[in-house]
Amino acid sequence: MEEEVRLLLAGLGDVVPVQTGSTPAPTSRPVGSGSLSGRRVLLIIGGGIAAYKCLDLIRRLRERGARVRPILTKAAEEFVTPLAVGAIAADKVFTELFSREDEHDVGHIRLSREADLVVVAPATADLMAKMANGLANDLASAVLMATDKRVLIAPAMNPRMWDYPATKRNRATLEKDGIRFVGPSRGEMAESGESGTGRMAEPLEIVAEIENLLDHRPKPLAGKTIVMTSGPTHEAIDPVRYIANRSSGKQGHAIAAALVRLGATVRLVSGPVTIPDPEGVDVIHVESACEMRDAVEQLLPADAAVMVAAVADWRTANEAGEKIKKQPGKKAPALQMVENPDILAGVGHSTLRPRLVVGFAAETQDLLANARKKLDKKGADWIVANDVSHATGVMGGDRNAVRIVTRSGVEEWPDMSKDEVAERLASKIAEALQTVDV
Repeated sequence: MEEEVRLLLAGLGDVVPVQTGSTPAPTSRPVGSGSLSGRRVLLIIGGGIAAYKCLDLIRRLRERGARVRPILTKAAEEFVTPLAVGAIAADKVFTELFSREDEHDVGHIRLSREADLVVVAPATADLMAKMANGLANDLASAVLMATDKRVLIAPAMNPRMWDYPATKRNRATLEKDGIRFVGPSRGEMAESGESGTGRMAEPLEIVAEIENLLDHRPKPLAGKTIVMTSGPTHEAIDPVRYIANRSSGKQGHAIAAALVRLGATVRLVSGPVTIPDPEGVDVIHVESACEMRDAVEQLLPADAAVMVAAVADWRTANEAGEKIKKQPGKKAPALQMVENPDILAGVGHSTLRPRLVVGFAAETQDLLANARKKLDKKGADWIVANDVSHATGVMGGDRNAVRIVTRSGVEEWPDMSKDEVAERLASKIAEALQTVDV
């Protein structure tokens, strides 16, 4: 834990470590000047093993310019200390409802009103029960009852607790009361041998939802529906083997999230990926190219289509029903291949063709020439071309350098993060859909 905190602090630059106590904590200018610049987030940390993730959550929020004011429940102090949280947040950590220093001016009311958003992470079964039933016997629950701001919670608990009837009732009550949820996710739990739905959403997922809730910018894509694909496809050879590629889905998922932030209704068909579904996006999970094509066709018509998936060009002609076994003295079996459906061309030449069709070209040579050929052949309006040679690290990486190829020319973008590519492309799509012609 000490090493983790040291690394977190190293990423923040100069901060002032603070402790709980009577002396007001010195404040510092937010580290970042990004999407949450000047925003005030009141973070209530509940008592679960996932509380350690809040150190990273605070760092991520401050990177984006937010000021984070933490509240720790008594149970949370069993997992993270006020000293560690205060050092990362560079602000005072609040723990006591009946504090002489803070309650002389009704501190729990002030805390609840000074924030732009209240976030509960992890939201334990106990905290959810208090919220749903109006209990206010500690600082966290009193603040939650007194706030006039929106509340976002990130539940985290054992899967059986999440599925317990009382928790289900509390979830329904909180949703009816307007509380927003992010997660929980499915996966392995802290307890040995336990798995299921109950893992707290990852810090970046929570940050994305916070950005969405605090984003009051115009929504130029409001009322627009966009169909997307993302990730690889897996083409089965036998029940245990398949043909695939190295696409991670990071770029496609980032674009889907960016379009949602601009107000679009996004329907995403995702191949097999290991990253979470983007928040606010309707996701259909598929395996093969044929399944992806069928799903996309069912989602048309739409205002735009953004085909990011790295679809396998071929599949085996006959998938083996049983695992193909090695035979002593015999050669490896020959695989007969057939061409997969061209999903982008199908959309580009469809009678239900969207007004704007954007395709992607992942190439290792002759980037622009291949992208131009694809533009004409597939009936797309734009091709987003990128070099995915092994040396670039684009496939599976976090950065990308793209060129936007249209019939009128080539627009070259510098190397940037995939999130930055997504934001810029989403803005370009919004601008195009507001014009008469694309």
